[in-house]
Amino acid sequence: MARIGIYGGTFDPIHIGHLILAEQCREQCELDEVWFVPAAQSPFKSPAEQTPAEQRYGLISVAIAVHPDFRVSRCEIDRSGPSWTVDTLEILHAENPGRELFLLMGADSLESFPQWRQPERIAELATIVGVNRGDRPLPELSPLGKLAERVRIVKMPGIDISATDIRERVRTGRSIRYLVPAAVERRIIFEGIYRATAD
Repeated sequence: MARIGIYGGTFDPIHIGHLILAEQCREQCELDEVWFVPAAQSPFKSPAEQTPAEQRYGLISVAIAVHPDFRVSRCEIDRSGPSWTVDTLEILHAENPGRELFLLMGADSLESFPQWRQPERIAELATIVGVNRGDRPLPELSPLGKLAERVRIVKMPGIDISATDIRERVRTGRSIRYLVPAAVERRIIFEGIYRATAD
């Protein structure tokens, strides 16, 4: 059975930290592929706070183009309404019944996971992979109760890169070289993404 990592988020923009997380999960969890799933509309942000989904999708596409085991999914972009994780997993599970799903997230997100929409159903649909960055203490799983049985911890280097900082750097004309893949940097500059918000 193929093992697929599902990595959701706004990716506004995708950066080196996202790619390292995905690669570490692919390797440590022995995943066959990692699918990046950009949110059409985060339930926690207004549309005005997000770059249009098609532009974010395009940036992911060029970022992962050279990796044979990375994919980008339009699952959330092509459906209407807020992008809830449980809905996405239901769709991907139904469309890929012969594949085992792994939901990738930062270890800090595990603390709020019980407050997500239908966390028990999420844990039925996918193994939860919490990624611990750098030398941070391992997350405490006992507050998760039975959900902890479906959690696996992966370690990755401590990469302190912020999408918010990248957007601000572009807006103010500073370099984002080496913070994002070169192809992403070129596309951001060519399309004027983020710089357009300066006025």
